[in-house]
Amino acid sequence: MIIVGDTVLSDDIKENFFVCDLEACKGACCVEGDAGAPLEDEETKIIEDIYPIVKDYITEEGRQAIERQGTWVFDKDGDKGTPTIGDNRECAYALYDDRGILKCGIEQAYLDGKTTYKKPISCHMYPIRVTKYDQFDALNYDRWHICDPACQLGSSLKVPIYKFLKDALTRKYGEAWYADLVEEIEG
Repeated sequence: MIIVGDTVLSDDIKENFFVCDLEACKGACCVEGDAGAPLEDEETKIIEDIYPIVKDYITEEGRQAIERQGTWVFDKDGDKGTPTIGDNRECAYALYDDRGILKCGIEQAYLDGKTTYKKPISCHMYPIRVTKYDQFDALNYDRWHICDPACQLGSSLKVPIYKFLKDALTRKYGEAWYADLVEEIEG
């Protein structure tokens, strides 16, 4: 267990390797699962505000799902998340590129300089999932068979999860926190 500030991290984030391999998985995390992407409270307002920009980046099917469900929804557990197309198929904000790889329409708008919001932090931090408690956040590695190619690529490149997720972890917790994490892990 690694403790940094008000976070408790599983040792898995330093012991396991990971680098997304979109060529192999085709963005399966945007379509697999039992709900859309988890959202933090403040993200729901951001997504509402940027939807008029983002809607030009997503599929017609995604726009229709959002028109019916809203820019965010409560999932079956009562948590906030992105809407999905059909019966929990792909995230309504997903789009397919010309190679059949699912990408995030929100992130595409960000990359084009149309918004300052990159994408839901839960997506950016994957394969780490955060569980919030009163006194701390617990960060755990979420193992999922669809990410086997990412584990293989990360292993071949020798990139531990915490290094792969440097930008996401810094976005969530700040540069000083990330520096403390590296110090805690690497000494």
